[in-house]
Amino acid sequence: MEIKALFVILISTIFINNYVLSQMLGLCPFLGVSRKLDSALGMGLAVIFVMVMASFFTFLIYKYVLIPFDIAYLRTIAFILVIAGLVQFVEMVIENISPVLYHSLGIFLPLITTNCAVLGVAVLNTEAGFLNGNLGLLKAVVQGLGAGLGFTLALLLMAGIRERLEIADIPENLKGLPITFITAGLMAMAFLGFSGMKI
Repeated sequence: MEIKALFVILISTIFINNYVLSQMLGLCPFLGVSRKLDSALGMGLAVIFVMVMASFFTFLIYKYVLIPFDIAYLRTIAFILVIAGLVQFVEMVIENISPVLYHSLGIFLPLITTNCAVLGVAVLNTEAGFLNGNLGLLKAVVQGLGAGLGFTLALLLMAGIRERLEIADIPENLKGLPITFITAGLMAMAFLGFSGMKI
């Protein structure tokens, strides 16, 4: 029964409650990094890692530090500090492993720190009722993984579409961001179709 609950959390955060296309979180990197598939994939993998690790650490901090000491009102500040530390770690790793990817991501890698999707998954984990349960931490991490996978899926789909749009015959006043916004709206409507899924 618990395995099914984890599967439902994973599928629903990837498709049904996609953080980018359903909840409109993380639009800045979604629109900024989705020009090329390579940089979109690198950004997606970095966001997956940060979301999973942020879900893990923020859950523990919230449950075992903020609530017992009755300082839950410091949740947002504590979560931002944890996320900033994780992003610094990811930035150092990517710079050492793949300098080309590091330079192609440019300013968008530090923007993960202020990516509201990462903070959103941490906050929603504390509000989802995971604190009181057998597998609360595991459910929070699975939700973080699903949110990261959903973010990456939306980013890769948009990057693939934008690469094709570059060679498409589009009216001059729709080129660039206008056609990107129209495409994002159509993608959000398409993902809305998943909301009728029975899991």
